[in-house]
Amino acid sequence: AMAEATAVRETEKAAFDKALGESKTNLVAMRKAVEALEKGMAGSFLQSRAAGLVQRFVTSSRGLLETDRQAVLAFLSGQQASSYAPQSGEITGILKQMED
Repeated sequence: AMAEATAVRETEKAAFDKALGESKTNLVAMRKAVEALEKGMAGSFLQSRAAGLVQRFVTSSRGLLETDRQAVLAFLSGQQASSYAPQSGEITGILKQMED
């Protein structure tokens, strides 16, 4: 019984550690996205590995409004990149909310 409980705890800890690592990676990618957008460097960000991480995170995020998800995904796919004005703040605002 003790060995089984220990095995279950080890399995749960491994799953937790994996989820924690993914969360930290997503948070770093979100911060990079916000920084790039605030500096007006959307084009270079969209070509980075972090953009792909943000896209996967946004796609799988359950707490995000569908309209916000679509706006961010459209931006990440390059559909809005050329017309995106950092001062409008829509995408930046959504990403900052997701960070919290």
